[in-house]
Amino acid sequence: MKRYLILLLIPFQGLLAQVQFEARVSKTTLGLNERLRIDFVMNIDGDNFVQPSFDGFRIIAGPSQQVSQSWINGRSTFEKSYSYFLLPNQKGTLVIKQAAIEYNGQIYKTSPIKINVTAAIEQPRDPNDSQISADDNLYLVADISNTNPYINQPITVVYKLYFSNNIGITKWNELGKPKYNDFWSQNIEIKQLVAEEGMFKGERYRFIVLKKVILYPQKSGKLVIEPLALDIDVQLPTNRRDMFGRVIITEGNKRVSAGAKTIHVKALPEAGKPLDFSGAVGRFDFKAIPSKTTLKNGESLDLVLSVTGTGNLKLFTLPKPEVPNALEMYDAVHDEKVNTPLSGMTGKISDSYTIIPQYKGDYVIKPMHFSYFDLGSGTYKTISSSEIKINVLDGPTQTAETHENTTAEKNAITGIEQFKFINLKTELTTSNEHAFFGSNTFYTLLFLPFLMLPIIVLFKKKKEAIDGDVFGNRIKMNNKLAKKYLSEAKKQINNKEPFYVALEKAMHNFLKAKLHIETSEMSKDNIQELLLSRKANPEAVDSFIALTENCEIARYAPSSSATIQQDFDKAVTIISELEKQI
Repeated sequence: MKRYLILLLIPFQGLLAQVQFEARVSKTTLGLNERLRIDFVMNIDGDNFVQPSFDGFRIIAGPSQQVSQSWINGRSTFEKSYSYFLLPNQKGTLVIKQAAIEYNGQIYKTSPIKINVTAAIEQPRDPNDSQISADDNLYLVADISNTNPYINQPITVVYKLYFSNNIGITKWNELGKPKYNDFWSQNIEIKQLVAEEGMFKGERYRFIVLKKVILYPQKSGKLVIEPLALDIDVQLPTNRRDMFGRVIITEGNKRVSAGAKTIHVKALPEAGKPLDFSGAVGRFDFKAIPSKTTLKNGESLDLVLSVTGTGNLKLFTLPKPEVPNALEMYDAVHDEKVNTPLSGMTGKISDSYTIIPQYKGDYVIKPMHFSYFDLGSGTYKTISSSEIKINVLDGPTQTAETHENTTAEKNAITGIEQFKFINLKTELTTSNEHAFFGSNTFYTLLFLPFLMLPIIVLFKKKKEAIDGDVFGNRIKMNNKLAKKYLSEAKKQINNKEPFYVALEKAMHNFLKAKLHIETSEMSKDNIQELLLSRKANPEAVDSFIALTENCEIARYAPSSSATIQQDFDKAVTIISELEKQI
């Protein structure tokens, strides 16, 4: 009975055996430059294997099929597998979907697998890796000029690709551009890639400079520079030769990473820091130059504050002058002429202020101070400008009471003698000229000065009235400035930020001239109410306000030359329409 029972159980063992089909991966977390091995393993001989799509990965090898069968202690085991080597194309969580096989008319599928892909990492060579690689012949290096700078002290990062003489590079792709968080960055253009020779790890290599970046750290502490990773197709020599004796070349692939770099940024010292310090770091010279210091009523002057030198020129603000109340100062026009070579920013930045005197008198613009941190000495330095004295020759007094200035009339008699050569030939002619005394010309010249006196008196009174009309002169000056800044915007149409600064000033001065308001009264609601009260078209008013608000945003938002031209044409059209309506 035992013998028959055993014979009856043998068929049931095959029925009770479960079909196993699963996906196995070498790791579930890997760097962007690491390879992943995945095996689809089954314990039966399944047919019609369907591989997944491998979204987010690139297949660098496979599929390779393996079948193994063994007998142990009279028990049979069977295993069949399909293997792949994959490279991730992006960071993040990637999902390897289901693979499928068919066995005895039924479909079996694997479970999906989640793979976490991180930034590229430095990886040692795997001695058990059977794939052809260029591990000992290809390196990506990030050379950093200074790993312990001050805040706003420039550092350079130069990415170099080293490769030995026995391999070739066909192409490469960036797997992801590094983000320089907490740094102000500026890429330096490399016009042409040139292979050079140099020493690396004590051996001679060829190298190519792929990328140059200047960084200005914006805060202290440990800052991390993300790695640059490349996917490189290479040509590697083999030990085989063709029928002509030439070495056979095989195609390969290598992902290299420069690795993450840590920068230890020092805070600027607190000892001796001036109160007006605005973050300037480097070596600078500061000047405040007026276009003129003696003015007549209605004239304006330009006060230019400029900083020249080497340092973080784009990352600090210039001091603002303090002027007496009798001098009306308009917003500054900012200008930058800065180059950024590998050593850091160098050049000149300036703020130009238009100042218009309102009253006659002598006025003083106090000295201005510019402070910076000198990297050479490691101390703060302050440069002060000279006191500027403004002399306004004429115009109303600051008490609003005009005084008539009496002047003595001066008559200058100038005699002009003309000499001619002596005429050697004498020709006598009869003279029939009328006597000058008693002629019409005589009486005209006699009474003309008396007739001109009333006209001179009226002209003088008219000029005094115009000079005393501070409100009217201000309107004329605002109208003149609106045209000036509109013309400046047209000149700067290829430079986005100066263009929108000039356009905004033109529109503000247009409002000042037409609505008789000051800068402090320029709120959206007030402008809209005043324009509509003067019978302006509501659509034109809304377009004017929208364009004014857009000027501030458009300075820093990306925009094309076509958009800038459209904004300029729109401003001219809106100003022309409002000019007619109000």
